[in-house]
Amino acid sequence: MSFPDGGRRTVGPAVRGVPCDTPVVGSVPPWAPERTVDAARAAALVGDRVPGLRGLAVVPLDAGWDNTVHLLGGSWVARFPRRASALPGFRRELAVLGRIAGRLPLPVPAPRWVGADDDPADPWPFTVAPLLPGRELARAGVREEQRAPAAAAVGAFLAALHAPATFDLLAGIALPVDPLGRGTPGARSADTRAQLAALRAGGLPVPGEVGAVLDEGERLAAPPGGPVLLHGDLHGRHLLVDDDGAAAGVIDWGDVCLGDPALDLSLAYAAFSGVARSALLAAYGPVPDERELRARCLAVRLCALLARYAADHGDAPLLAESLAGLHRAAG
Repeated sequence: MSFPDGGRRTVGPAVRGVPCDTPVVGSVPPWAPERTVDAARAAALVGDRVPGLRGLAVVPLDAGWDNTVHLLGGSWVARFPRRASALPGFRRELAVLGRIAGRLPLPVPAPRWVGADDDPADPWPFTVAPLLPGRELARAGVREEQRAPAAAAVGAFLAALHAPATFDLLAGIALPVDPLGRGTPGARSADTRAQLAALRAGGLPVPGEVGAVLDEGERLAAPPGGPVLLHGDLHGRHLLVDDDGAAAGVIDWGDVCLGDPALDLSLAYAAFSGVARSALLAAYGPVPDERELRARCLAVRLCALLARYAADHGDAPLLAESLAGLHRAAG
């Protein structure tokens, strides 16, 4: 997941593939791949499906929990699932992005071609899409005091995504309602605490205040009210920013679902604080106290899991941002 370039990072649609609600504790990490596609195989598969892209240079771009991504010719990305459990979300993502791409305030991936790999027994789908330029907020090094413009753009984006008009675009598409229970803090609180304990055992700084946030959230039942369309896994790896720190796109929609807005609003408490968070919430609209608490609890969980992942992979920028996110969620 980490690349030794150290410079400006350009990432494409849905590159990161980090569904952060699978427990990390155990001998086999949940991000271990079941199927990988190297650059040579990617070139052959894409060339067979899209002859016009045949012969382009293929460069490995990234590999997340769910997907392996290659850059083609500097302008295209090919994305290949790594785990069978990701396939239903991969297919739902394709259906949803085909309806909402170009209709939201920030760019989202717009797959141009869909193919199948060459596994003789069980071919898995893959996509080719135009590159979305930008860098993950989690790795871009944007200072706290510079995040307000990106935060305001995210607030406007989420207001549009969660609006009834966007939901109406999905007529005929079946989506699950919060399938991982992310809107109910108590559903995964024991594992969240285990992740935090593991971080502390590894000598990493975890604010004690996160425990109080989880204590309070555990008293909440399932969210009331009708669900909205959600990105479903919105954290700092899935928000792209440009060289000036402005929001540039939202990637990795493999967890797209219906549910309480708190799932996506967790980004407000994991990635932003102070003036920036106020800018996001001003652009989004009122957030009831209970929804804020649900969002904070999910922010704690996602940051803890991302920190475990980053520590396992020696990813210093992601680790620093994830630990900072724990402090933001607790504050």
